[in-house]
Amino acid sequence: MSPQLGQMAPDFDRRSDDGRSVRLADLRGRWVVLYFYPRANTPGCSIEAQRFEAALPEFERLNATVVGVSTDTEARQANFRDTCGLSFPLLPDGDRTLSRAYGVMGGLGGLLGLASRETFLIDPEGRVAHHWRGVNPATHTADVLRHLEGMAATA
Repeated sequence: MSPQLGQMAPDFDRRSDDGRSVRLADLRGRWVVLYFYPRANTPGCSIEAQRFEAALPEFERLNATVVGVSTDTEARQANFRDTCGLSFPLLPDGDRTLSRAYGVMGGLGGLLGLASRETFLIDPEGRVAHHWRGVNPATHTADVLRHLEGMAATA
């Protein structure tokens, strides 16, 4: 079951594909765009990742950090980073504990051991501010930025 809006987001402490430690608690004070994707190096996931990468200056302007998560291995995530030219952290979730904590292991993807394409916007206090399900990889980044701009304007 996914965390509900207004609830504290499930905490995590993970090593990213490039060896960096990424802890949700360390990101307090910033917005966090935590996006789950099914499989590294597939067309939809590559488009989505590259759109997030291209928009990083806008996310930074809005005091937001982007973190990607899939059930891929660290090596596959590292290859994905290199292939797509990504600079934000990618978290391997081979044991699926993070994907389960966020409730994204449903549907056919879950049966195949893959996370669903879903995104959580976590506010600077660590609460779930928005949850997108079944996103379009081509337009999702713009949707997240629009929503984040609206949230930042009312904060």
